[in-house]
Amino acid sequence: MMHRIYGVLAGVRTARFTFLILAYADAMAFTLWLSYLLRFDFVIPGEYYQVFGVCVWWIIILKLLMLLASGQFRDSLSYFSTPDLSRVFAVCFISSSAIAAVNLLGGLSMAPPRGVILTDFVLSCAMLCGGRMALRLLRERFLVPQSRPHRDSRRVGIIGAGDTGSDLCLELLAKRWLGLRPLAFFDDVRPRNTRLHGIRLWGRPESLRDPGTCAKLDEIIIALPTAPAARLREIVLILQQTKLPFRIIPSMTQLAMGTVSVTNLRPVAIEDLLGRDVVQIDTQDIREMIAGRVVLVTGAGGSIGSELCRQIAAFAPRTLVMVERSEAALFPIEQELIEHGWGNMLIPFVADILDTSCMEAIFARYRPYAVFHAAAHKHVPLMESQPAEAIRNNILGTAQIAEIARTYQVDRFLLISTDKAINPTSVMGATKRMAELLVQAMQTRADTGTKFMAVRFGNVLGSSGSVVPIFTRQIAAGGPIKVTHPDVTRYFMTIPEAVSLVLQSASHGQGGDIYVLDMGDPVKIVGLARQMIELSGLTPDTDIRIEFTGLRPGEKLFEELSHSAENVKPTSHPKILRFICEPLSHEVVKPILEGMASILCTAPPHELKLLLKKVIPEYTPQMQEDRKQEGVEEIAQAEGSTAVFLPESTVPIGSV
Repeated sequence: MMHRIYGVLAGVRTARFTFLILAYADAMAFTLWLSYLLRFDFVIPGEYYQVFGVCVWWIIILKLLMLLASGQFRDSLSYFSTPDLSRVFAVCFISSSAIAAVNLLGGLSMAPPRGVILTDFVLSCAMLCGGRMALRLLRERFLVPQSRPHRDSRRVGIIGAGDTGSDLCLELLAKRWLGLRPLAFFDDVRPRNTRLHGIRLWGRPESLRDPGTCAKLDEIIIALPTAPAARLREIVLILQQTKLPFRIIPSMTQLAMGTVSVTNLRPVAIEDLLGRDVVQIDTQDIREMIAGRVVLVTGAGGSIGSELCRQIAAFAPRTLVMVERSEAALFPIEQELIEHGWGNMLIPFVADILDTSCMEAIFARYRPYAVFHAAAHKHVPLMESQPAEAIRNNILGTAQIAEIARTYQVDRFLLISTDKAINPTSVMGATKRMAELLVQAMQTRADTGTKFMAVRFGNVLGSSGSVVPIFTRQIAAGGPIKVTHPDVTRYFMTIPEAVSLVLQSASHGQGGDIYVLDMGDPVKIVGLARQMIELSGLTPDTDIRIEFTGLRPGEKLFEELSHSAENVKPTSHPKILRFICEPLSHEVVKPILEGMASILCTAPPHELKLLLKKVIPEYTPQMQEDRKQEGVEEIAQAEGSTAVFLPESTVPIGSV
């Protein structure tokens, strides 16, 4: 049975090959004959008939061999794009050059005259390209089911007549089943009445304020992935005034990573309006670090960890080991990556980084080249009341993973840190600062071959617990939006942007480095709340009220990006800075960790905070909540009653 199937398939391939040879041969003969007619005004002298009869055969054979060498017989005729155009042009040019060489060496008895050769070159290009393009249009517009126009097509205006807007227009014209018919372009640069793919440019986006213009459109698509956020805010304001529905194409980062296309339209989000410049990433460096290697990500189900997995998978590692304590968090990212076709490289583990035997078994089996340590407790108010858990996970967990990475000769170990580690006022920030210190201390060991480094950045939009999803829920509930303080500011960046810079830092790091990402300008939270209300089509203080609740324990009015004892140096990437400071030795850090572990289960919260302050003098602990819970009336009394003892060799970072 299988032999019969193979025989049928072979027969089909042979028939197709024969058909293509005959079709191309007829086309080449026709263009050569037409070139003679055009050259001699349709009255060919008798002596040239004999020349044509001689040269037509070897010219056709030459062109068929060139087409075969360029792969044209393997291509589907109805799929034709710029690379195919380049190959067809190359075939015609080389063939015509060879014919001209025969004319020069053998004379008119062996080859057509120069005028015929030139005309034949032009006609051959037109015939091959035009025929292929006609077949493509036939397929796109009539043959495939997707070519059928939608019964209720919406008239679409595209803001942005650059490359992205042009690509979007082509996609919508080809995929008419989407129900979006491009009718107009709007652009700040191109002159009015310019046409792209037959669609006229109606003017600048401001022309949408004209009611007559709006009446001709059903929807607007913003195709400006590199536009400044200030201009994007102006355009969104115009569109809100017109009452037309509008969407935006994905970010340039997502388009560059190849995870989405220009037709993956979405509503305009607050991330689009926050003033972030497009980050340029050297993907080649990242690819050299990841491609064909084993990479391990801890906290793989979290906001940062899951995005790390997405971007790492796009660079084709041999194996991506995903470690996550929460089964519910790990499952969605695993399924998402499988749907993208990356399932063969995934090794998901539901495991705790504090489970020593389990983590050692994972490292021993897979021998990762790079480790991205994103597992951490990050919610500031929760950790204020549970410092033991923050110390256990953020400090001791990091110490254990770093030690295992050194033992199994991991090449690169990168800790995801936070700007809250600078002059911390929260337990979360203090534990992250201590994690930075121990990562630097690991680099001081003489027996390490691993490059240990850390990356700090501020808040990421859309992560669990960030203000954006909280504000979204509050707006959906009708308000009020609760802001802690009218003057509170935070640094923000998108999750894909932060992760791409993390990967860039890891590819450049030499060990012992603390990198900080350029977070841009701080954003006022109350302003963020107002913009989100407006994006929802509502009016701040009228439809949705903003309520101020006061700073929570451990929170700051503003975030800082560097410690006073750190010197800032630029790196080869303009968005990444490197902090230089004298690290603590491993001999100093090790007894500190042992001291923390020994009292973790018995010491009350206020004593653990004082322990952190002894190691990190710039830490300002919040004791009020502890006093409420434990009945401690005075901080001084808490300090006097502490049972925390650190080794005499302990050197606080403030003294370095």
